[in-house]
Amino acid sequence: MKRLFTPLLLAAAALTAGAAPALAADAYPSRPVTLVVPFPPGGPTDALARRLAEKLKTPLGQTVIVENRAGAGGNIGSEYVAAAKPDGYTLLFGTSGPLAINVSLYKNQGYNPETSFAPIIRIGHLPNILVVNPSVPANNAQELIAYARKNPDKLSYASSGNGASSHLAGILFNQMAGTQVMHIPYKGTGPALNDLLGGQVSMSFTDILTALPYIKAGKLRAIGLASGQRSDALPDLPTLSEQGLKGYDVSVFFGIVAPKDTPAAVTARLNQAFQTALADPAIEQTLRSQGIVRAEDQTPQGLSAFIATEVPKWRTLIQSAHVSID
Repeated sequence: MKRLFTPLLLAAAALTAGAAPALAADAYPSRPVTLVVPFPPGGPTDALARRLAEKLKTPLGQTVIVENRAGAGGNIGSEYVAAAKPDGYTLLFGTSGPLAINVSLYKNQGYNPETSFAPIIRIGHLPNILVVNPSVPANNAQELIAYARKNPDKLSYASSGNGASSHLAGILFNQMAGTQVMHIPYKGTGPALNDLLGGQVSMSFTDILTALPYIKAGKLRAIGLASGQRSDALPDLPTLSEQGLKGYDVSVFFGIVAPKDTPAAVTARLNQAFQTALADPAIEQTLRSQGIVRAEDQTPQGLSAFIATEVPKWRTLIQSAHVSID
């Protein structure tokens, strides 16, 4: 009897173990989920994350807690999520920096955006915009380029820091336009904007949400959108690509990822919840008001494929300009 009973127990245990992942996925989430924002509170990424967190409570049936882990261009928070338990309870609200640019920029990054995460959803992108101080004698990209070529030592562009997307946007502009606009790095968008408004620097590539109030007030002049398509926030403003810099696009994208090896059933559940939240009319209005363009492909596979194209694009630019950060 003992010999028969033991195999039966073993068989039952095997069946139970095989069913455990499915049962765990079905029960997910059973406690609050943490959404890590790898930047300080108050910025556009943080604001969007908090709005989405509010709307995720209904489709997930659990509270989503936003946690800021800022530093190293988004690397600190991203590395934290990459090392977290792959159970769907720790997610990253990533952007172009940590999910595409930094891997080619930092020498000792503790994760890889293509292999360290399980993709969940690409939310969309926030167009950058080229703006100038009103003292610059240019109303469009061609006038700006012509002036910059004739006056190679008169124009400068502000960025939020070495290696930031606003820095790389200027490098790409100089390469494509054949100009030599000088780069002036600042410690953040705020100081850069202050000096641009004051006329200490000539121009900047910043996000449309930050620039819009100053454009409407006449304190900055919009030259062109640094994205692949026009924005509902400024529908009459052409892109730089439309103005002769074909293919110019330095938009900042937003994507949600989890640690690698997170069960597929869990990432599918999260993808569904995020799509439900993004379809909420209040969220749609938030995206429009901030100039954010929704991604067409919101599948996990879509985000994975997008990252796979963004990483080499930025790597080529960074290597050609010999930019690096220790």
